[in-house]
Amino acid sequence: MKIIVIGAGIVGSGVAFRLAQAGAAVTVIEAGRVGGGTSGISFAWTNANRKPPRPYHDLNVAGMQAHAALREEFGETPWFHQHGCIEWAKPGDRTEMHDAKVEQLRSWGYAAEWISKEKLLELEPDIDPKRIGDAEIAFYAEDGWIDPVVYANAMIKAAQSLGATLRCGTKVAGVETANGKVKGVRLADGEIVAADAVVNCAGRWADKVAEGPGLQIPLAPTVGFLVFTPPVATSVKRPLLTPDVNLRPDGAGRLMMRTGEMDTKVSIDMEPSPTMPQALEVMKSATELLPCLAGVKPEAARITMRPIPRDGFSAVGPAPRMEGYYFVVTHSGVTLSPFLAKAVADEVAQGKTRPELETFRPQRFFN
Repeated sequence: MKIIVIGAGIVGSGVAFRLAQAGAAVTVIEAGRVGGGTSGISFAWTNANRKPPRPYHDLNVAGMQAHAALREEFGETPWFHQHGCIEWAKPGDRTEMHDAKVEQLRSWGYAAEWISKEKLLELEPDIDPKRIGDAEIAFYAEDGWIDPVVYANAMIKAAQSLGATLRCGTKVAGVETANGKVKGVRLADGEIVAADAVVNCAGRWADKVAEGPGLQIPLAPTVGFLVFTPPVATSVKRPLLTPDVNLRPDGAGRLMMRTGEMDTKVSIDMEPSPTMPQALEVMKSATELLPCLAGVKPEAARITMRPIPRDGFSAVGPAPRMEGYYFVVTHSGVTLSPFLAKAVADEVAQGKTRPELETFRPQRFFN
């Protein structure tokens, strides 16, 4: 079976690997470079922390478990860092919502617990205790973060070892069809690449690779703004979700930082710069949390668009009006990738139906 995977980001790379593992002849077509789209500009927090309702929560838990299981398969997973996640809210500010969320997660069997201020400072000694105050502190022990590009590269390399072909710098201009069935894709230079099936993992560009009824998922992408420090002397090990700033390690001593407020003060057409006021404001908030950052200036800033289907939930499954065309379009792709990869390979290459995906079929957009 010849299968084309459009996109070599965190989702497409995993799907390509599992399809090749299932015996398909896989060609991955990527407009840029491996992990070079939204995947490389992501907070990359693996979690099911704030993802109701229950079916979507469970899907993300399955993704978390699949990440952990890759250790057995690959021997080592240098892209995966599972040290948990810490969150707190200002007393009186969202406290009720914060409490309700933690208690709901606990009732669902999620690793969520309340910890003391002393325990927090034991886990993350660089935090200024004054920024915590009397807040209630939650610890999610099974959360983590990944290096998305390292992960995507590992999945692509694993796919190539099984015979998959990778074509980077190659843009899909359209999907070739005949009599209600996919025949392949048409590239920007006019070349036709034949296939028995096409899997759309193009993320926020998923609605741009094909035209026609049933071939486009309606998207409602949102803007994300990330700021990066240079290498700094800090012992931060895990994502920290605080009232003023969210941050996590980003490898080589760097920290990645963001705030919800600054997401609303940038646009995708802006040229990001570490000296822009939004970046400096994020840096200021991070320095107030971590005094060890005093005097540190941002090294980089990036703006991205998160690929979110219109109703906010994953869209995974066959196109309702075109045989051989399959969507894998989702927010939380970092968390979901390894689970969706196996589930999609089961459905596309093996003809098995995965019941975990029934709530998330693209059909809902075309009724």
